[in-house]
Amino acid sequence: MSGPLLSRRHHLGTGVLLVLAGGVLGTLGRYGVESLLPAGDGWPWGTLTANVTGAFALGALLETLAQRGPESRVGRRVRLFVGTGVLGGYTTYSTYAVETDRLLSGGAGFLALSYVVLTLLAGLGAAAVGVWLAAGRRLVAQGREPVDPDTDRGDGGSGSVSDSEGR
Repeated sequence: MSGPLLSRRHHLGTGVLLVLAGGVLGTLGRYGVESLLPAGDGWPWGTLTANVTGAFALGALLETLAQRGPESRVGRRVRLFVGTGVLGGYTTYSTYAVETDRLLSGGAGFLALSYVVLTLLAGLGAAAVGVWLAAGRRLVAQGREPVDPDTDRGDGGSGSVSDSEGR
């Protein structure tokens, strides 16, 4: 067996190994966070922290990779190892669902609803901040300032009309 089929299988095997190795590291990281932040008061602090910080990291990672243009061999490996593996193992939406169910089963409906809403909103916000920071870092590295969309008119000016523009 040789040629494209063997090459495809080799790449598939490499990708699986990258995800596996990253997943082991991410799961160990989550275990560490949950050990430091146990849910002693009923609120699952460890899982919330892992999911929100993981969303932030994933947003930053994917923005950084997207800025590099079409996916390269190295970019694919980074995405598989860090994004799918490490961050996939670190974040845990299955535990999030189980903890929500436990809160509901324990009669803490308001706490369960609060946990669901906070996790979703904080995760979305954290991912957006990760994207924003990664995008801003790129502009600074290029020697440009990030643009404030409320004041920029897209013409490179200060946003005010000068006397030479028709007054």
